[in-house]
Amino acid sequence: MKKGIIFDLDGTLWDSAKIVVRAFNDEIKNYDDVDYTLTEEVLKSQMGKTAEDISKVFFPNAPRERAIELMEICNERECRYLSEYGGKLYPKLEKTLKELVKKGINLYIVSNCGEDYIEAFFKAHNLSKYFDDTECHGGTGLSKGENIKLIFERNGLDNAVYAGDTQGDCDAAHFAGLPFVWAEYGFGKVNDADYTIDCIGKILEIADNILK
Repeated sequence: MKKGIIFDLDGTLWDSAKIVVRAFNDEIKNYDDVDYTLTEEVLKSQMGKTAEDISKVFFPNAPRERAIELMEICNERECRYLSEYGGKLYPKLEKTLKELVKKGINLYIVSNCGEDYIEAFFKAHNLSKYFDDTECHGGTGLSKGENIKLIFERNGLDNAVYAGDTQGDCDAAHFAGLPFVWAEYGFGKVNDADYTIDCIGKILEIADNILK
């Protein structure tokens, strides 16, 4: 039986907010048609959404096409910054990933981020060796639930859970037919999680008790 844990990224494996805000504000000051300063609080409130949806919050007065264009420009700088400076990994992340692999659990990432965001995470922290496959909204244009289902089917999994930190993550997991593990240390609140962990290390208990 092939077992897997599919992870969300922001609020589950790392907190990149500080660097993302810095990149966004460094970039946006170059444009005369935008008067906006991003804060970590606002950014975290939008985590888990697609760039198209976030653009409506960050640039509410801009035409849709311009708002999306600005998001793409800011995301390019964001990924450059994250590749160089990294984000804040949650405590004992790499140790936990290593233990999961030792237990025979296959690891994946599904995020609503752009195409280069997961690669920036890997490049900054040298963690790609623990993951078998990844997918994102920027790569497929699909919803998170559809991408979770895609990863499950593409990798021939028999048993898996999805771990994330928001209600959107929970809804996506259930859409894909998978149990949801709520990382309550992340950015969101969840009403109907199947399991809850208060630190990334507790995912090992899920591997031992649920993914048998």
